[in-house]
Amino acid sequence: MFDTVRKHQRILQFVLMLLIVPSFAFFGISSYSSFLDKETDLVKINGKPITAQEVDTAAKRQAERVGGNAQIAQSLQFRQAILNELLQQRILGFAVGDLRLQVGKEALVKSLQNIPQIRALYKQDGSFDDARFKQLLASNGMNEEQFYASQAFDLKIGQLVNSVARTEIGSPKLSEIISTLYETERQVQAMSFDAKDYLSKVNPSQEELQAFYTANAKLFESPEYVDVEYIVLKADPKEDAKVFSEKADQFANMTYDQSDSLKPAADKLKLNVQIQKGVTRSGASGVAKDHPLANPKVVQSLFGDEAVKNKRNTEAVQTSPGVFVSARVVTFHPAQTLPYKDVAAEVKRQVSQRLAEKLAINAAADRYAALEKDPKSASGFASPVWVSRNKPANLVGGALDQIMSISPDKFPALVSVSNPGVGTTLYRVDQVRQPTGVDAKVHKAQAQQIQALAAQSEFAGFMAYWRDVAGVKVINPLKPMSSGSGS
Repeated sequence: MFDTVRKHQRILQFVLMLLIVPSFAFFGISSYSSFLDKETDLVKINGKPITAQEVDTAAKRQAERVGGNAQIAQSLQFRQAILNELLQQRILGFAVGDLRLQVGKEALVKSLQNIPQIRALYKQDGSFDDARFKQLLASNGMNEEQFYASQAFDLKIGQLVNSVARTEIGSPKLSEIISTLYETERQVQAMSFDAKDYLSKVNPSQEELQAFYTANAKLFESPEYVDVEYIVLKADPKEDAKVFSEKADQFANMTYDQSDSLKPAADKLKLNVQIQKGVTRSGASGVAKDHPLANPKVVQSLFGDEAVKNKRNTEAVQTSPGVFVSARVVTFHPAQTLPYKDVAAEVKRQVSQRLAEKLAINAAADRYAALEKDPKSASGFASPVWVSRNKPANLVGGALDQIMSISPDKFPALVSVSNPGVGTTLYRVDQVRQPTGVDAKVHKAQAQQIQALAAQSEFAGFMAYWRDVAGVKVINPLKPMSSGSGS
């Protein structure tokens, strides 16, 4: 219900992120005036850069805060999100400064008391533990002046964002008009021309089948796969945790340092070298979900250059608590086109499907042309149904949009909708009406969503304006981290 409005929620989600994600400032992120070599500058705001080092540091700290690991912090997608967040914060910071916004003492004190770390510093008698407060700041690389300034700055940004994000539509009449449009019903009849109904009428020749096979060889490839050997280190419940930790370190170090064989690690730790053939990029077939070679990271490593070309051990991967695995490629089998005789039946199926679809499309076109000459004819159509944007029945996407956009002045009207791989469906639309009952709850929900969408639009315009005023300039794109970078 009301799906079209729901599709436009991304800007509001960003606004909420700004409001609920704690500021980086309290946790020691580098200051806004940091400068490094120009090639490390990513974006400049009012002439001041955001550097790759700042992004990497912020990504690492944010990953730690949400319980992530170093790999998450090093991923390009995560770092790009951090860069976007830093950029948005800097633009808002510029706006705060340019507008000369001020924060009253009472508002600042109230905001400080909402910080859990600060509330925890109050003693039972109500007094504040100033010594512990200074220790907390020092551990985050800040002094009192910096802390108060950062909190005041964050409060200004929060107030600015709130004031823009809370914009609402002035007239409830617009919401009522839109709700009415979504409730409006139209009577529709359908006539389907499906490829499956024309399969009996096609009989591709051998020349057609062979030509299709040759032109579409990629469709008939066997996937690349590898035969591998692997070793697994599992914790013994009776074993001391420290002892297992030492074994895990040995496992990781030996499989890495002696990467041309698993045998040294297997002999040292008394592990069996196991064999698994036919591992594809989807993993080993027929194995349990907790099998080591069902782990996506292990499988991905097996198809990397180090494993395939250089025949090195994969890095030790913890596939579950207390379970580590390392593997190596014994034989790599590249993808290859299967012989025609092995795929002849599939070739015929695909060619027949395509020929039948063409017949269905042509039949629909002929029927459409005939109906245009006699638009009042309903012969061949299914029983009529009433549909609306709130209650689309089985209509989706383009079909619903086309049906609901036809002017009633053109009724009865025809709509032809292509269904790739299936055929074509013709729709006949001949009546329009308003439902007899109105759902007040639906109207209210729609009005709220429309108001939220208006607020999002307002905020997007606000950010675009200040982006221009601040002279945002992209210097260098954010690049993937090399395997040796990061810690």
